Amino acid sequence: MGDVVALVEEVRKAVDVEQAQKLAQKVAKGKGFDFNDLKAQLQQLQKMGGMGGLLDKLPGGAAAAQKLAPGQADRELKRQVALIDSMTARERRRPEIIDVSRRRRIAAGAGMQVQDVNRLLKQHMEMQRMMKKLGGGKMARMLGAMAGKLQGGPRPF
Repeated sequence: MGDVVALVEEVRKAVDVEQAQKLAQKVAKGKGFDFNDLKAQLQQLQKMGGMGGLLDKLPGGAAAAQKLAPGQADRELKRQVALIDSMTARERRRPEIIDVSRRRRIAAGAGMQVQDVNRLLKQHMEMQRMMKKLGGGKMARMLGAMAGKLQGGPRPF
């Protein structure tokens, strides 16, 4: 069944409500979702016990976690953060400037393949597209509602 109550408590401890609201306002203003934002999201996910820890607490998630190799998802999170760390500050702010030579340099800096950089760029583009769909105040309202729930005490289900 999972342990949803423990998951909610863990989210309450790990998620920085102010940071989430700033991200929502940034996306709502149309400023976009950059690699600095993605890195912050990945680090929050790591603080909550990584993908394996989250899957264990979700209903039906334990079965999904067993399909993955032990620690595979957590290793992938660390690899993604390493790739982002290999980027310059300008590349993190403006992912569209990352061309072929920059991809090679980023991959070499992280000790990975160019395909890994391509996969990260694709993931970022998909997340950015999702954020744009949630833009226009929808995301700000959703995160504002979540922030109110996270700041309160435990709620019965």
